[in-house]
Amino acid sequence: MSIVGTRAKPVGTMRLGDHLALLFDNDEERRSIMAAYARDGVRAGHKIIYISDGVPAPDVLGWLLSERADVTGPAPRDRAADLAAAMEAGHLVVRTAEETFLASGRFDPAESIELIATEVDLAYVQGYAGVRIAGEARFSLRRWPGTEQFGEFEQMLDDAFMTSDVKAMAVCQFDRRWFDDARLAAVETRHMGRVRVDDYHDDGSLRITPIFSPPGAELAGVIDGSTRPAAEAVLASITTRTGLLCLDLGGVTACDTDGLRLLTGAGRPGRGRGLLLRGVPPALRDRLRDEGLADAPGISIEPRSR
Repeated sequence: MSIVGTRAKPVGTMRLGDHLALLFDNDEERRSIMAAYARDGVRAGHKIIYISDGVPAPDVLGWLLSERADVTGPAPRDRAADLAAAMEAGHLVVRTAEETFLASGRFDPAESIELIATEVDLAYVQGYAGVRIAGEARFSLRRWPGTEQFGEFEQMLDDAFMTSDVKAMAVCQFDRRWFDDARLAAVETRHMGRVRVDDYHDDGSLRITPIFSPPGAELAGVIDGSTRPAAEAVLASITTRTGLLCLDLGGVTACDTDGLRLLTGAGRPGRGRGLLLRGVPPALRDRLRDEGLADAPGISIEPRSR
C-alpha cells in the first residue's frame, strides 16, 4: 500500500520539531525509512534513541544494516555513516519499550514525557545538535499497566513538539497488521503527519518513489524529453534483480512515445523477470495498445480503478 500523499513527508526532509507517524504493513519499507532516519541523524550530529519492541533490542543494529541495498535508487545515500561505529560511540542508543516506559511498574504519560525531555536536555549538554527518537508502538497493545493512556501520551508529545522549540524529532511506528483502522485514525490526529520513504527522484515535473510490495517504483507527473533521462537512470538501477517489477503509473499525467518504450522495456530484455504496469490511466493504456506495446511478452497491465 502506498503512503505517498499530501501529509506524508519524505524521511530525508524531516527537521527538528517534527513528530510524525510511520504507518506500515511492509517490513522492507519500514526498515528502509528507519535506516535512512538513523544515517541522516549520524551525519547531522544528532543522538539517535531507538525504542524497540517488535525488533529485539540486541537485533536492532543488524536489522538496520540489513536494509536491502537496491531500494535507495541510482544515487544512494552516502553509506560512510557507520551505524555500528555510532552505536559503539553512544551516538545510537537502543532501549526496550519496557525499560523506557515501565521503569516504575506502569506506563505513565507525564513521566514518559519528562523522560524524553531529560534525554533531549542531556544530549544537548553532551554536544549533540539534536535528538532523533524512533519508537515502536506495538507495546501499547500489550495491556501493560497504564498503556490504555498511550493515546494521551501521544497527544502530550505532539503538543510539546508544537508549542516549544524542541531540539528533537520523533517517528512513532505503527504496524497496520496489529493496529485496527479505528486506532490508526486516532493515531493520525495526534501527529503532525506521516513519514514516508525518500523519493528516488523529484524535480517538480516527475516524481519517482520506491514501492515495496511488489518491489518497484511509483511514477507521478510527466515523462518527456526533459524528465526521461532521470526516469531511465532510476529504472536502470532497479531492474537488475530477478522477479516481478511493478511500476505504478497512476500518477502519470503525460508520457511521450519514447517514455512508453522506456516503461515497457524496464523488465527486459533477458532479465528473467515480469513487468507489472499498475494503475495505468485509460489514455495511457490506449496508447500502449496503439503502439503495440501492451502485448509484449512478460508485461501485465492493471488499469487504474475508476
